[in-house]
Order: sequence, then C-alpha cells, then structure tokens
Amino acid sequence: MSTAEETTGGETSAWGEVTPDAARRLLVAAVEAFAERGYHATTTRDIAGRAGMSPAALYIHYKTKEELLHRISRIGHTKALEILQVAARREGTATERLTDAVSSFVRWHAGGRTTARVVQYELDSLGPDARAEILDLRRQCDAVVRGIIEDGIASGEFDVLDVKGTTLAVMSLCIDVARWFNVDGPWTPDEVGALDADLVLRMVGAAK
Repeated sequence: MSTAEETTGGETSAWGEVTPDAARRLLVAAVEAFAERGYHATTTRDIAGRAGMSPAALYIHYKTKEELLHRISRIGHTKALEILQVAARREGTATERLTDAVSSFVRWHAGGRTTARVVQYELDSLGPDARAEILDLRRQCDAVVRGIIEDGIASGEFDVLDVKGTTLAVMSLCIDVARWFNVDGPWTPDEVGALDADLVLRMVGAAK
C-alpha cells in the first residue's frame, strides 16, 4: 500500500469532502510531507511537487500552508469524534460501548497512521484561532470517552477513582498507536484494537 493510499485508508472517499480533485491531491500530498518531514520543514514547493503540480497552483486552493494543516486537522478530528460517538450511542453495556470505542479509535490510528500522526501531533503548528477550534474537537472526543466511563461507574461495571486521569490515559493509549504502528509489523490494526480494548477494560476495573 502506498502512503497516499494509506492516508486515505485505501479509499478515495476518505477525503471525499475535499473538492475539486486538485485540492484533494494537494491535501493528500501535504499529509505525506508533514508526516515525513514535519510541518515546519515542509515547503509549499514540496507539497506541490508531490501532487504533481506547480507551487502557484497550490495557492489557487489554499492561501497558506497552515490552511492545509488546519483543514487536515479539522477533517481528521471530526472523523475521530464521529468514530467515538457512534460507539458511545450504540445499544449495549458500558463495557461493550467502551470496547467498541477503543477498538475503533485504535484501528483508525493504526490503519491511517500517516494521517493520524499529522492530525494528532502537529497541533502546536497551528495559529491561535485554528488551534482553539481543534482543541474544542479534542475536548469533545475526551468527553465522549469520559461519558462512557461514567456510565460504567454508575452501572457498577467499572471501578475508577480518577475519571479525568483515566480518560486521559485511555486517550493517550489509543492515540500513541499512530507513533509506533508498522504495517509490516507483527500486528494488524484489528489485533491492536482488540489488545488495547482489553487493556482499557483492565484499566477501568471491568469485570471479566
């Protein structure tokens, strides 16, 4: 699988909201470049070259390099929030919903690790307004997971002394997969998702 295919999860529909095609190609090229070189070391010429376009063509679709990062971050965080919300709203016990939330969230970070690295670890490269918007999306993601944990405590399924700290630990475990997951390694995204879901259930003291 090429990096471009990976950043879209192997499906062109992953960036389907980005139109026209040239804007989508530039966005995928930016994801690749930011993940490989870092935001600050990447130039607009690097991005345009990866997309097979001239630097001037980039400015037709994006005013600045930061606008590209902001759009990548917003789309990525919105998708992450949707994944968690779907799991939280499903029928079932808190244990089942937390298992679904963690395994799905981890699979997203593993299967689209190039995108996830940019989405999760380039936050400080954004300007104040863009950063504030992304931080709000992050808080919403945290709130979904915290809500499931609180439901589990209320139902007697979980034994958690520090809900805030436990939520942070759960989110960190899931997000960090983007740092180390290797498509050529010993685990598939599904296997890592199942492993981390089991670890999280132990973390919250879920009954087996």
